[in-house]
Amino acid sequence: MMTVPDLDETRRKRLLFRSRHRGTREMDILLGGFAEANLGRFSTAELDQFEDLLNEADDELYAWALGRAPIPERADSPVVRSFADAVRRRGGAPSN
Repeated sequence: MMTVPDLDETRRKRLLFRSRHRGTREMDILLGGFAEANLGRFSTAELDQFEDLLNEADDELYAWALGRAPIPERADSPVVRSFADAVRRRGGAPSN
């Protein structure tokens, strides 16, 4: 039987994979980098928020992260705001 830490580690690995394989190179880089830097320290509640973030469309996430559109109330969470802040600190769009 798997223990809770094992389940969280498995979940983190699955979320990291999903972050790196979004379908657009830009979001693969942005979400993958954010996941690499943060998943290891996220609580279960933050993992829930990150998983919700991954269920959003790439174009919406990109617009929120760049400040081109406000984060809607339904999606607003500390993790989404942290992701948007991280993208802005990077200077927006990733370089090739």
